[in-house]
Amino acid sequence: MTRLLTLATALAATTLLTATGGGATPTTGELQARVGPGFTITFTTDSGARITTLDPGAYTIQVEDESSDHNFHLFGPGVDRSTTVAGEGKETWTVTFKDGLYTYVCDPHSSSMRGSFTVGSGSPPATGGSSATTAKTKLVLTSGPGFTITLKTAAGKAVKSMRTGTYTMTVRDRSKLHDAHVVAPGFNRRTTVPFVGTQTWKVKLAKPGTLRFLCDSHASSMRGSATVVR
Repeated sequence: MTRLLTLATALAATTLLTATGGGATPTTGELQARVGPGFTITFTTDSGARITTLDPGAYTIQVEDESSDHNFHLFGPGVDRSTTVAGEGKETWTVTFKDGLYTYVCDPHSSSMRGSFTVGSGSPPATGGSSATTAKTKLVLTSGPGFTITLKTAAGKAVKSMRTGTYTMTVRDRSKLHDAHVVAPGFNRRTTVPFVGTQTWKVKLAKPGTLRFLCDSHASSMRGSATVVR
């Protein structure tokens, strides 16, 4: 009888532990992002380990921007957050990561100050989804008529990553108050502020880096970027 009672107690304890989630892998936590004061940018766990993979879920990110020459820009599926280049200080972000590839950069120095990590399966968005992933893809850059600027595929999906290659970009400048400016490794072209109309550009992306698009007159609010990978 004593042995039966002991076995029953052990089974009950095991059942309770399982029901309360003992041994489950956490999918949330606090992360650390830092840029500057030199030409450094890091994204780490609370213990200081560099992040290469994460489970999907909600995370709190403590962001420290320690330079007026840099910013911290994090983007990927469902996430696009950044500090300002001129600003310094600490911010707290709450983000929800989904399966896919995420990138963090300093926008003015994206060729050297950058990193990336995968979430879940780590598979980049499929072709025809939210990213342009093949060469010779048709893209559409629209500036205005309000204070918005967007880069999309011909199907209307926002572009966050693209592969090296040659792209045909339809540039729609819809306001005399704005211009449309694209900057990427080996490419730099813009419309003029008074211009209103449509242009077609051949954009050759020969090496990885960051493609940035903005209105120069309102760059603090009208800007965006896409990661260029091989």
